[in-house]
Amino acid sequence: MDIEQKISLITRNTVEIVTEEELKNLLETKEKPRAYVGYEPSGEIHLGHMMTVQKLIDLQEVGFDVIVLLADIHAYLNEKGSFEEIREIAEYNKRAFIALGLDESKTRFILGSEYQLNEDYVLDLLKLSRITTLKRARRSMDEISRRKEDPMVSQMIYPLMQALDIAYLDIDLAVGGIDQRKIHMLARENLPRLGYRAPTCLHTPIIVGLDGQKMSSSKGNYISVRDSPEEVERKILKAYCPAKVLENNPIIDIVKYHIFPRFKKIKIERDLKFGGDIEYDSFERLASDFENGALHPLDLKRAVAKYLNILLKDARKRLEVSV
Repeated sequence: MDIEQKISLITRNTVEIVTEEELKNLLETKEKPRAYVGYEPSGEIHLGHMMTVQKLIDLQEVGFDVIVLLADIHAYLNEKGSFEEIREIAEYNKRAFIALGLDESKTRFILGSEYQLNEDYVLDLLKLSRITTLKRARRSMDEISRRKEDPMVSQMIYPLMQALDIAYLDIDLAVGGIDQRKIHMLARENLPRLGYRAPTCLHTPIIVGLDGQKMSSSKGNYISVRDSPEEVERKILKAYCPAKVLENNPIIDIVKYHIFPRFKKIKIERDLKFGGDIEYDSFERLASDFENGALHPLDLKRAVAKYLNILLKDARKRLEVSV
């Protein structure tokens, strides 16, 4: 794979790279660049997590070593449970991410508590706090904080730690959803002031929940790795999917970000009276037919449920074997 092919795969289904020139230089000068994603340990691994997992798989394919930070201290600061509860969930998350296709031989899983309590890290955190305004810290945290109206001081520490993690893990490419952008820009701006490199950053889209609203565990508007095939089909058939509308359509998002990256072709099965079966070898063709009304939402939903269950079937099996 040449540099342009690598860049094409890395940038597929991303919102932005900050910056593409830096990415190109990284690929040209470093044989094994290091990329990372940080996850707060979560009891349900869903399609939102799978967005960045898919991107990590792409990065492994072009030669990146991948670091997955299981951010137990971050989760504690963000009121996600006790350390014991969080670490138990983190172990499940590790198994789930491998089950979803990460190459275990090219992936290093790290708990934040392995290094974030060290003296040097804590001192650098204090230094970072001296050059970051409270307004900037809060703005960086707003997208992912559990308390937006009346945040705890602990949640202001969170984005500073996230920026510092990039330095301490010696990361070349920081990966995250577009909701992580403000934190990544904080890292790019302030890490050099502490003597560290500014990271190149890659941001993936945030897919909407099955009801067309923001995905939320409290709303249950997501598909989990642990959902049964019947539950996946039920949720997909019930999902918001207005005819001829591509924007903020969760079914279209699933096709684009989860199904086409894993399958070369998608077959839509239909009665002959509705035109018969049709195959698509690109998302663009499928999206065009949906937008002009040639592809009905129900036919698309049935196909999405089928392919999503194929994708999740292997993950479920691997999770069962690893227990």
